[in-house]
Amino acid sequence: MIVLEVKNLKVWDMKTDKVIIHNSSFQLKQGSCLAIVGESGSGKSVTCRSIMGLNKAWLRQSGDIVFKGEHLNHLSEHEMRKKRGKQLGMIMQNGMSAFDPSCVIGVHLKETLYEHFGWSTNEIVEQMKKAMASVMLNNPIEMMNKYPHQLSGGMLQRVMIALALVLEPDIIIADEPTTGLDTISQFEVVEQFMQLRERMGCSMIFISHDLAVVKKMADDVLVMKDGEIVEQGSIRAVFSEPAHEYTRHLLSTRLALSNHFKLIMGEG
Repeated sequence: MIVLEVKNLKVWDMKTDKVIIHNSSFQLKQGSCLAIVGESGSGKSVTCRSIMGLNKAWLRQSGDIVFKGEHLNHLSEHEMRKKRGKQLGMIMQNGMSAFDPSCVIGVHLKETLYEHFGWSTNEIVEQMKKAMASVMLNNPIEMMNKYPHQLSGGMLQRVMIALALVLEPDIIIADEPTTGLDTISQFEVVEQFMQLRERMGCSMIFISHDLAVVKKMADDVLVMKDGEIVEQGSIRAVFSEPAHEYTRHLLSTRLALSNHFKLIMGEG
């Protein structure tokens, strides 16, 4: 079953008329993980923010984004806000950007869960305690009373994964979630994402430039270059017999770079 279909997505900058995404079309199957790969500036993040309705105001988009039969591009901002978090979860590249730096982390968690479920503070704390323990975050209460800057990048990513566990969205979009983390934290965060999928059976879009991570996580892959999808297919097909010259270039350079990761994942 197809849970999300993107048809002829075009994104352009109103100020300059520059086209950022050229006519992208792809599908996400129920329960599967789709990776989007490509170098910086290839349009990976803009594509995902288009799905979430989170692009900057001066970026316009056309085309169809259909989630479970519903056209997301026809919804108001108020209706989209209800879907974000509960049905469409996004885990940002930088954990810091997801939290208000002036509040302790617990405030963000309480506001989000209250908005979607209407739970009492006690219930929210209980649910988050369980979820945080399951992603190996010790002393959850103490952690909820800390400000974002008091936690490492890897810990903030795991807090966001714990929140996703409680919200149980149908689709999780993870935008370069391991960037900026040290190698050990990268390994731990990838492990948590794999467990998240197993536990929830959710569909996932995973953006990364680390092809070893993609190989471990994803079922299907899109390769983007300069705002266009140059190749798409199953991980096995694209990685073993890349059809496009750019994909071959990416695989030769990126897999060499990510061999250190394989060693840690116990595959080297």
